Amino acid sequence: MNVIIANKYKEMLLSLDIPVIKSLEGVYDVNDIIENFTNFYFDRMILDITAIKDYTNLDNLQKLSINLDMGKVILLLDDSEESSSSAYLSKLISMGIYNFTRNVDGINYLLQNPNSYRDVAHIHNMNLEGSYGDDLGGTTRVIGVKSLTEGAGATTLIYMMKKNLETNYSVCAMEVDKRDFTYFDDKEMIHTTSLDLPKEIMKRRDYNIILLDLNNYSDPDICNNVLCLVEPSILKLNKMLKRDRRIFEKHSNDKIILNQSYVTNSELPDFEYEARCKVYANIPSMNDRENYHQEIDNLLAKLGFTKQASSGTSESAKDKLLGIFKM
Repeated sequence: MNVIIANKYKEMLLSLDIPVIKSLEGVYDVNDIIENFTNFYFDRMILDITAIKDYTNLDNLQKLSINLDMGKVILLLDDSEESSSSAYLSKLISMGIYNFTRNVDGINYLLQNPNSYRDVAHIHNMNLEGSYGDDLGGTTRVIGVKSLTEGAGATTLIYMMKKNLETNYSVCAMEVDKRDFTYFDDKEMIHTTSLDLPKEIMKRRDYNIILLDLNNYSDPDICNNVLCLVEPSILKLNKMLKRDRRIFEKHSNDKIILNQSYVTNSELPDFEYEARCKVYANIPSMNDRENYHQEIDNLLAKLGFTKQASSGTSESAKDKLLGIFKM
């Protein structure tokens, strides 16, 4: 059964041929909507945006996204110029609000075919948002890490990246559908689920950087960048290629990272030729007990985090150089 909350578009919503368990009409404070429906079971909620008091204030929609399962909510937008803008829609998507429309046909479609992030990624432009983040051009950078070979070290690499970054940036890390971060005993490294990931990212928009261990998460487009890790041992490579002979071809536009690598820089051109791929970074096995790694800083600087030490800087000189660059 469904819920309808209507105001300006009452007549439109009354024309829907759907079973309704509860119907409200008028303008409601967002906190009242949350209080009434947080523990109320419904299949879908069709929410007229004009039924939300002060709905032009996106902080109210953010409250909804944090407290309700927005995968079950279809937001009926008004016809204002603001809500038609790319920046506005991008903000909704960043909040985990993927199901929005302006007409009955759109509502009927979304009732049967709810959107995932992949369905709206083409209209998502975080550079237009402007109201989130600290010093990274107005947005929070989300960096995803995904292992292509088994056990390529994504969890530990994220841990080391976080340690290097937190000298100059506010940074947190999340892992999807696993709990390996628990063993690092770091309160800013948390577990979440595939379902809750967009909501958890939205809660942490005050961080400069979110490092994301994707594991098997199916929508990597939620990230600004994705690092695809390959451990280039014979065993791991052959297992990967037996599973998918075209895997390097499929990731030809991604950032391929050789991690826990014993491939030397002089051998790297041969590896790229044989694999038919371009390697973005070649990172050797490292001691995760150390607080700083030059190889990690080189990767971070290449990704655009130029407050990190420049390539070739020795560890002893690091403290003199950190922070002099501006992003």
